[in-house]
Amino acid sequence: MKKLFVLTLLMLAPFSAYAQWNLSNDDSSVNMISVKKSAVGEVHSFRKVSGAIKDDKATVVIDLSSVETHIPIRNERMKTLLFDVAHFSTASISSDIKKDDLSRMKVGDIRRSTIDLEVHLHGVTKRMQVGIQIIKLNDNRILVASTSPLILNAGDFNLAEGVDALRKVAKLPSISTAVPVSFSLLFTR
Repeated sequence: MKKLFVLTLLMLAPFSAYAQWNLSNDDSSVNMISVKKSAVGEVHSFRKVSGAIKDDKATVVIDLSSVETHIPIRNERMKTLLFDVAHFSTASISSDIKKDDLSRMKVGDIRRSTIDLEVHLHGVTKRMQVGIQIIKLNDNRILVASTSPLILNAGDFNLAEGVDALRKVAKLPSISTAVPVSFSLLFTR
């Protein structure tokens, strides 16, 4: 009986190494910083993110209607005037990532690298790079975090008019069109 149990574990081991990793919304964060009046910075976040690492591709989907600025009217304005969630409800980021590399990491290992991303936002897809670190917390949890902010330029994603509309409705002299984005993503399997 003991031999059968060990044989079963050995047969299942390769399959667990290739199990899909799913993003934990409750343990993950995606934040952006806006700067208005040339000097006032504010941190905003998204309450709903999802994603997975599957078939050597990591994908994160951000529900743009979950933007949280801590001011309800500003949340609504960003949804309608900037993101236009009626037509563009999500943003997605994807990158090639080798699950074999993840399975070779030992608990406590930290790997830093610069990865290529494909950012899809407001109907535009753009290739970018970001520095990340991957930490293997245990055999079933990994943390992927930015080591430096990803700078999104509103003009690159057809969002400059939306930024200007926000500026006008808030009667501000300026809102920066360059937006730093940082993330901390926990994946479980």
